[in-house]
Amino acid sequence: MTKEKKVRDNNDVGGFLKGVEKIGNALPHPAMIFAILSVVVIIVSYFAAKAGLSATYFDAKAGEEVTKEAVSLLNWEGLNYIFNSATENFTGFAPLGTVLVAMLGVGVAENSGLFNAALKRLLSNVPPYILTAAVVFAGVMSNIASDAGYLVVVPLGALIFANAGRHPLAGIAAAFAGVSGGFSANLAIGTTDPLLTNITNEALKASGIDMHLAATCNWYFLAVSTFLITIVGTLVTTKIVEKNLGVYNGSYKPDETPLTDLERKGLRNALIALLIFVAIMAALMFPANAPFRSFEESKNAYTLKEFLGHGLIPAMLLLFLIPGLAYGKTIGKINNSHDLVAAMTKAMQGMGGYLVLAFFAAQFVKYFEKTNLGLILAKNGAEFLQSIKLEGLPLLILFILLAAFLNLFMGSASAKWAIMAPIFVPMMYEIGLSPALTQVAYRIGDSSTNIITPLMSYFAMIVVFMQKYDKKAGLGTLTSMMLPYSMCFLVSWTALMSIWYLLGWPVGPGAPLIVETISALL
Repeated sequence: MTKEKKVRDNNDVGGFLKGVEKIGNALPHPAMIFAILSVVVIIVSYFAAKAGLSATYFDAKAGEEVTKEAVSLLNWEGLNYIFNSATENFTGFAPLGTVLVAMLGVGVAENSGLFNAALKRLLSNVPPYILTAAVVFAGVMSNIASDAGYLVVVPLGALIFANAGRHPLAGIAAAFAGVSGGFSANLAIGTTDPLLTNITNEALKASGIDMHLAATCNWYFLAVSTFLITIVGTLVTTKIVEKNLGVYNGSYKPDETPLTDLERKGLRNALIALLIFVAIMAALMFPANAPFRSFEESKNAYTLKEFLGHGLIPAMLLLFLIPGLAYGKTIGKINNSHDLVAAMTKAMQGMGGYLVLAFFAAQFVKYFEKTNLGLILAKNGAEFLQSIKLEGLPLLILFILLAAFLNLFMGSASAKWAIMAPIFVPMMYEIGLSPALTQVAYRIGDSSTNIITPLMSYFAMIVVFMQKYDKKAGLGTLTSMMLPYSMCFLVSWTALMSIWYLLGWPVGPGAPLIVETISALL
């Protein structure tokens, strides 16, 4: 072993990041941290309600002005809520059903040996020097399918790195950075674009501004951002994260035996099964009269909105189950229904730790939502920024920082934007900044800190993925790994927007940076 490797073994994480990891991992189990945070929210809610804290704002989603007061959970009503809602909080936790349903299919693909064989074939064809960039890029592009990247790309990132002889946690970090840190970057229009743009349009309508944005209004900027996030994510992975992690000495050992002729035949059959499935799904989704299209009143047209919101996860189950079954049947790993169910059962057995973690995380998230503390914080932050009366690029940069900060306390991008859009969209419009540019600035801040806040719905799931390769990994490990990505994304993305602003380029089709208003011309 070289001297450099010895140093890395003895100093897994260096400097400030080592301190972050040590402090984070010295805390109780992540499930208990969420339990403690829940108690903290209950106590804070009492004092916030006693002080009469509230937030009055125009809700762009509801299309009306609402007032939200701090709600105390430290009283009889709060006690009733804590007990009566516990089960519903858990079963209604956004990622829970998504994770469990998808893992049924993933379990078949993994336990049949398909993943292992496919990765061997992949690594034999992909040059090592583009492997990291490929993982980050795949994470960014997975946003087209909403949350699918968390369940597919992140665990595959670990397997790809491990089978390439690299640290699997670095693979998780690279994939997570692409999926979540780059959530507002893509070469195509995803589900988030129309969601946020509709809120922006409602804010414009409520302010009496005669302007309507298309869902593609940020496309130019987001497409370029895809390459920025891929490049920055790759550099952070190789120059910071992997060096800090050092040499992997965990229990996971990749299978280095070459593919047999039977396994190659299995891969071929799995690919054929996958192509047939994709062709069938395309026929069910994309024609004008496709069965998976449902009528959307707001657009007066048949769209895939309902399917993408509810039917995509069962489709993902089949996306992995069908090729996994084809591969398993070919090599003799899955011979009957008992073998198939056994593969699914094995996948579910590994979810026990996540279920415990999800129960306590769900309570914390719901308590924070019930007490309205996040709404009050977001509204007060918005009012503070409004009172400073900055203009132009300095205002946009400060707005990005505010969105990044508030994202640490309020995870939902659409919920935050529903509060902030009615304030900032007309405010910035009046000084000549287009709503499309304001929306871009918000998305930069919102995405950059996704990867370091426990309030992000899939944060707990990523910890579980990590513990498959390192039993000692905890919130401190994940935070110390992702902090460099978060800061580098925030700085580089803000720099890109600043250059874009100074050059005066439109951020999307028909979306110039500057609008001519009476206030802007004075």
